[in-house]
Amino acid sequence: MVLIAATAFVGTHFILSHPLRAPLVARLGEKGFLGVYSLVAAVTLIWMIVAYRAAPVTPLLWPVGDGLWVIATLIMLVASILLLGSLVGNPAMPNPDGIMVPAEAKGVFAITRHPMMWAFAMWGLAHILVYPVAANIIVSAAIILLALVGAALQDRKKKVLTPAAWQHWESRTSYWPFAAILAGRARFGQFGMHALAGGLVVWLAATWAHMPLAGWPAGIWRWLG
Repeated sequence: MVLIAATAFVGTHFILSHPLRAPLVARLGEKGFLGVYSLVAAVTLIWMIVAYRAAPVTPLLWPVGDGLWVIATLIMLVASILLLGSLVGNPAMPNPDGIMVPAEAKGVFAITRHPMMWAFAMWGLAHILVYPVAANIIVSAAIILLALVGAALQDRKKKVLTPAAWQHWESRTSYWPFAAILAGRARFGQFGMHALAGGLVVWLAATWAHMPLAGWPAGIWRWLG
């Protein structure tokens, strides 16, 4: 049931965002389409959560110790910075007035032009690492698939809607993290405080909330010692 619900959650996102978007917008208008999209997304998300909570707990596929928790926590620090940084000046976000492409990729956008999507994918990876049971792997993998395939489809859609602007943005950024920096098309740095400070606050809050699950603080003292 978790697999069916996760498939419905991911599948309806892709179908509504791409092949069905244009005909639905033509019939319902932009606001009507967003209403239908939001309703379907909410219903399938709730279905996936309910199925997840009802799923039997299967054995861990690998042992999870303090080392994996530390790795997952560091992954989530990067994900938090990417997520908070993506909320300001993101050309990939919906904008009825057209996309605004910066002259230079800075901060999280120098790392990848899809920082929000990669943040969700890293969230999924971190949760698979520390809780490798069947239901959690299915849900986390669904989030990873939705984020990374969705980012690629977003590139395709933006090229159709605003070809010149998006091609300009693609020439200065990369889909894969750090690829543009390694290729010399972007420079690492110039992070805004909303990304660094906001990401740090979110990361600290999430880490604090997960400490009982990780067996910390006792576990972290064992790891450091």
